[in-house]
Amino acid sequence: MGPLDTYLPYLLNRAGARIATAFSEEVRPLGATLQIWRVLAALREQDGRRMGDLSNTTSIEVSTLTRLVDNMEQKGLVARRRDAEDARAVLLHITSAGRRLAQRILPIAERYEAVALAGFNASEAETLKAALRRLYANMDGLKGS
Repeated sequence: MGPLDTYLPYLLNRAGARIATAFSEEVRPLGATLQIWRVLAALREQDGRRMGDLSNTTSIEVSTLTRLVDNMEQKGLVARRRDAEDARAVLLHITSAGRRLAQRILPIAERYEAVALAGFNASEAETLKAALRRLYANMDGLKGS
């Protein structure tokens, strides 16, 4: 085992990249990408989100997300609408076509999770997920430095 094999950022990136690359190749024939899936999944969970909220939830930079949403809107997967309570705010909504695409991707996403967590019992899987959420939140500590 070399030094890289003990370095957490390397191990996280290696695991994430392997999953992301394979998942992306599998959803491409459906006309989707990993980022499109993240947006659709977030809107399935809670429709009518502001771009800033969606950026935080999906971990996609606002500038990248804006271009992505433009593309998704052209494909008829999402629709921008003015917020009834705040006319300055634009909310993003999933369309019926977006829901259909999300339904086609969901079993793929579930299979990837099952494969990634093979050999982990339910408690270990939840511990891993909780640890990754904590690790992500810990990175806020770099903002001030």
